[in-house]
Amino acid sequence: MSLRHQPVRTCIGCRGRDDKANLVRWSAVNHGGVSVAEVDLRRRLMGRGAWLHPRPSCVELALKRKAFNRAFRGAVDTRGVEHWLRTLQEVSTSEPPA
Repeated sequence: MSLRHQPVRTCIGCRGRDDKANLVRWSAVNHGGVSVAEVDLRRRLMGRGAWLHPRPSCVELALKRKAFNRAFRGAVDTRGVEHWLRTLQEVSTSEPPA
């Protein structure tokens, strides 16, 4: 049995390194001259990618530190990220305790 190598990426929120499979890729997409951060679930969008753990704490840190602007090397609209954060928070608070 051979173990396949998993590419490692750095979360722009917590700055922790993890397997690519455990992170969500974001890409900067141009919408009418404005760069917008969009989740890239299929990991196929062109351009630079920013990787983030799908945890509210990592998303909050990335937004607070303006890590998306740094990762994409310029100003980027993060309203989609903020919406995704609210969704994560709702899901995490609605789950019954283990």
